[in-house]
Amino acid sequence: MNGGRYAAPALVEFAGGLLCAMDLPVDKADAVAQVLVEGDLMGHTTHGLALLGPYLKELDSGAMTREGEPAVLADAPAAVTWDGRRLPGPWLVLRAMALATERAASCGTGTVVIRRSHHIACLAAYLKRATDQGLMMLLTCSDPNAASVAPFGGLDPVFTPNPISAGIPTPGVPVLVDISTSATTNGLTNRLHNEGGRLPAPWVIDGHGQPSDDPSVLFREPKGTILPLGGLDSGHKGYGLSLLVEALTGGLAGHGRADAREGWGATVFLQVIDPRAFAGLDAFTRQTGVVTQQCHASRPSKPGLKVRTPGEKGLALAQSQRESGVALHTSIMPMLEPWAVRLGVAMPQPLD
Repeated sequence: MNGGRYAAPALVEFAGGLLCAMDLPVDKADAVAQVLVEGDLMGHTTHGLALLGPYLKELDSGAMTREGEPAVLADAPAAVTWDGRRLPGPWLVLRAMALATERAASCGTGTVVIRRSHHIACLAAYLKRATDQGLMMLLTCSDPNAASVAPFGGLDPVFTPNPISAGIPTPGVPVLVDISTSATTNGLTNRLHNEGGRLPAPWVIDGHGQPSDDPSVLFREPKGTILPLGGLDSGHKGYGLSLLVEALTGGLAGHGRADAREGWGATVFLQVIDPRAFAGLDAFTRQTGVVTQQCHASRPSKPGLKVRTPGEKGLALAQSQRESGVALHTSIMPMLEPWAVRLGVAMPQPLD
């Protein structure tokens, strides 16, 4: 649902203004604002400015830390562990990317894991920053403070949607993968539940184990859960990926589901890989270029709908929306207007 179109710079300024009015330092406010708007530019409307109101609420309650730096818990040449101290997730991820990139330049790879980060927003929003430098990046996260996804064959939730993302350079449009290891996300099920809507397919199960496309089963007793990626048929695959994410995040960071809950947040694994340290960037992109060309050349299963690579649609949409304005979901500005009034920040003017 379209809630109007807005110039992207105006949205960044508005979001940053609200965050600064909540006493978040300018550098942190700008990082959060940039990442949230990038999510909306790419069409990830549940993980863009839809998160700004909840972030402001977390700042207001003190659940998100405003000041300071992450604490360094371990520092090997190519592997660093931080305690994020519940600082803003997008700011932490951008800082981690800069450090991992620096380490990859000398070691070939650089990995940063972060315990006790706050929520990190849309994973796809970070990837092109790496691929533009000819770097490959892996980014995944979990939230040990919540559970909404059942293990395959189970009814009781253990995981969050545990997304996995990767940015892969090619000679042309980079491949940007951002997928949940569950059938859908908390953001989408929450939104559709509030709107009285339905999922496109039976991606959840009710508390009795019956598949459903109704997200309300997640909110009534006995509570249902989101299915792992692959659903009832092949959800063992998503289940395995969820366990992999838990190992990369909570396992390597040494903090996760074995520890007391602190509130909405994230445990993060971020790895930058420099192809120059392996067979070379030209050799890398020669291979990725041929593979993506072969994907594009594959006969479409539906006439008129050509095969795309992951991220291609989002990048094209982002470019279009930078030129014509960002189409926001209809729920976003009504949610943010009370904050703007309270904090004395002018609302952005729509383009249409």
